[in-house]
Amino acid sequence: MELKRVVVTGLGALTPIGNTVEAYWQGLTSGVSGAAPIKQFDATHFKTQFACEVKNFDVNEHLDRKEARKLDRFSQFAMVSAAEAMADSALMESEPNLDRVGVIWGSGIGGLRTFQEECENFILNNRIPKFNPFFIPKMIADIAAGHISIQYGLRGPNYVTVSACASSTNAIIDAFNLIRLGKADAIVTGGSEAAVTEMGVGGFNALRALSMRNDSPETASRPFDKDRDGFVLGEGAGALILEEYEHAIARGAKIYAEVAGGGMSGDAYHMTAPHPEGIGARNVMITALEDAEMQPNEVDYVNVHGTSTPLGDIAETKAIQQVFGEHAYKLNISSTKSMTGHLLGAAGAIEAIASVLAVKNDLVPPTINHFNDDPELDNRLNFTFHKAQARTVNVALSNTFGFGGHNTSVIFKKLK
Repeated sequence: MELKRVVVTGLGALTPIGNTVEAYWQGLTSGVSGAAPIKQFDATHFKTQFACEVKNFDVNEHLDRKEARKLDRFSQFAMVSAAEAMADSALMESEPNLDRVGVIWGSGIGGLRTFQEECENFILNNRIPKFNPFFIPKMIADIAAGHISIQYGLRGPNYVTVSACASSTNAIIDAFNLIRLGKADAIVTGGSEAAVTEMGVGGFNALRALSMRNDSPETASRPFDKDRDGFVLGEGAGALILEEYEHAIARGAKIYAEVAGGGMSGDAYHMTAPHPEGIGARNVMITALEDAEMQPNEVDYVNVHGTSTPLGDIAETKAIQQVFGEHAYKLNISSTKSMTGHLLGAAGAIEAIASVLAVKNDLVPPTINHFNDDPELDNRLNFTFHKAQARTVNVALSNTFGFGGHNTSVIFKKLK
């Protein structure tokens, strides 16, 4: 069968450096750091005392107060970003067939705050079971997609993907595949996460995964820098409206970019560490390029996973050089996590948005916080350090990798 074309017709973002798509893009291209001391709880006794939190967020400005109380913070983020994307797309104004409009969302953890609060209350109540009736519906990761579908009456495919930090890119790829197979006309996709809690920070500290640069939070996320010491935990959400091309054209939709292809792979190596030679990362980029029917030299920009961990940055760089060969030196490479921190299951969503906007605006956001070259990396590569760089971006590839060895890549291109 002939596969249908898929385009991006709406965007929504709620991030540590901007609570709308416009503010997020302005923060990215200006090189703003979203890291600061944690405000949601007293982090005095934690090894890491800072994070990239969403700022100036009042859920009651977006949702009915009574309804908002039924949602964990990660679902609140999902609803807000989806609302911006839906409004941006004007999809509902065209009165689509709601049986053919779905929601495929991503979250690596789901309602961690809710789980923690209910555990605390159980202990404080001397283990007498007095649980909130919304405990389970608030906590489960799939509920975000459910709430979005209920809000808009969307009766198409509806579920949440869970693959750690690759979750929302998996969601985007699934949405892309269902639309091009003719199973849906449009899908709200993306991801959300709200793991800046005592359990979230404490758990990642126990793994020794987080930076502990408490004296300088704004410079702590430093991908590809010799002195990187771990990632910075972030929170937020990103939403994209993916739509079948002819459906979008028929209603006169604004189109940001075309989804060209996607890839998925596994490292089959280690619970938390990447394969040291980047085999899974290499395979997933090759798979995405094959799916898009593209040659490596057609790619202009790679938005890397680039978490600022000692092993991860090296493995991903090796993979890029294996896939792109000499063309690797003509690419722009950047890690927007240097600004947003790592949004875990929502990372792929906001980084897909960054990639789409790079294609639309011919502007590559930077990798900030570079101070010293790492001798283990090939520093002839253009990591887009310090400042955004203008260039023609016909094709952008976005990588997202997760604990468990989950690897995803998605490719966006200019509409032609």
